[in-house]
Amino acid sequence: MVRLFRIFIPASELTLFASEIVLILSAFILAVYIDLPVDPSVFLLYDGGMARIALVALSVILGLHFMDLYTNIKVTQRILLLQQLCLVTGIAFLAQGLASYLNPGLTLPRRVMIWGSALMFVLIFSWRVFYSSYVLRMMGRQRILFVGANPVVQEIASHLATRPTLGLEVAGYLDDDLPEGQELNNAKVIGPVSTLRQVAEAVKPSRIVVGLSERRGRMPVQELLDLRFAGFIIEEAATTYETVCRRISTKELRPAQLIFSGEIGPNPRTISYHRMADLLAAAIGVILLAPVMLVVALSVKLSSPGPVLYRQRRVGLDGMLFFVYKFRSMWVDAEERTGPVWASKDDPRITPAGRVLRKYRLDELPQLFNVLRGEMSLVGPRPERPEFVKTLSEQIPFYRQRECVRPGITGWAQINHKYGDTIEDTIRKLEYDLYYIKNMSFSLYTYIIFQTLKTMLLSEGAQ
Repeated sequence: MVRLFRIFIPASELTLFASEIVLILSAFILAVYIDLPVDPSVFLLYDGGMARIALVALSVILGLHFMDLYTNIKVTQRILLLQQLCLVTGIAFLAQGLASYLNPGLTLPRRVMIWGSALMFVLIFSWRVFYSSYVLRMMGRQRILFVGANPVVQEIASHLATRPTLGLEVAGYLDDDLPEGQELNNAKVIGPVSTLRQVAEAVKPSRIVVGLSERRGRMPVQELLDLRFAGFIIEEAATTYETVCRRISTKELRPAQLIFSGEIGPNPRTISYHRMADLLAAAIGVILLAPVMLVVALSVKLSSPGPVLYRQRRVGLDGMLFFVYKFRSMWVDAEERTGPVWASKDDPRITPAGRVLRKYRLDELPQLFNVLRGEMSLVGPRPERPEFVKTLSEQIPFYRQRECVRPGITGWAQINHKYGDTIEDTIRKLEYDLYYIKNMSFSLYTYIIFQTLKTMLLSEGAQ
């Protein structure tokens, strides 16, 4: 796994991404040599041909990303892959059409575009099938040996079992409380902790992950020290959990880990960069999306009686209360009988027009004004209602720590997890929020916004 944008990305995804850039560029360069009547070298080197091809390649890569083809890289249905590649090709042609209106000099000749798209389609489809069937298998996997089988370890193993593209597999467990041979998440207990040295030398794991339920008197300190100096990578389960799951485990999180951590906590310089980016992006967003907001406002007004905008008290930076603004998506006085409750699937309080607005997150556009006023950021933990914050803070440790940064319109939890309607969902979202706070950076900020655009287009996770 490779760390980019302050997150760990599987090598298999990066390899596929890089190889497809080469294939796309090669397809269109070959199309130039096949069909262009003038000297291909002159067109490519002196007539802006490479820049035009790069623009097409960018639109194709964006299309592959928005079709979720860099997340689900394993081909399960070839007919589905064909359909997705048809849509990607259509996106490339639409991008060329837009470019022709803006500047005809940015577009490829028509026949080169047709030949290049056909070659690209065949190459990408063939490469995806071959990559999924053979290359993923040949790349091999890193093997993890778990010392202990506490809840964090079991969640890591469960996560790896459902995501083979991460390139990690469990070699086995060493635990004193479980019988040898017992199976946990497709791997077996190999023996007790006392056999660590012998098992490590026999299994040759890529890394040893320590996750003992009880460390006092059971931690094989000398054996771990010897193995570390012998070249083995040794990690705590919490570190592996953060790498693999992209969130911070709260199951065994202790205050000392946060107090003495050199990473966690917002950096003042990063906060300043975020604020400048927020102001610029929100101002541009308000100007460009003004026609969309007008249409949405009319649809809300005509679809149900009541005001267009809905305001609600939320908890912001350092616990300060503010009013968040949204286009109304519920019936007027929807909570008179129920009181404050979380949004849920098929929520009866939502109007027909509101379902469409929520599906594409259009109801949240007025929050751009909250960003301009400094009450929110584009990216951050989702602001919660004070009625819920009081209850959740009493039930969930470290919940109030998410208030150390401005709440966001979107965030790491929003793009990785659905709307929370249970305590378990809220804990999971808190783990994502803590990960974001620990790894705050402009690169992660940009990555989240980019992923949010995909989430909106695919209508994922809305309620």
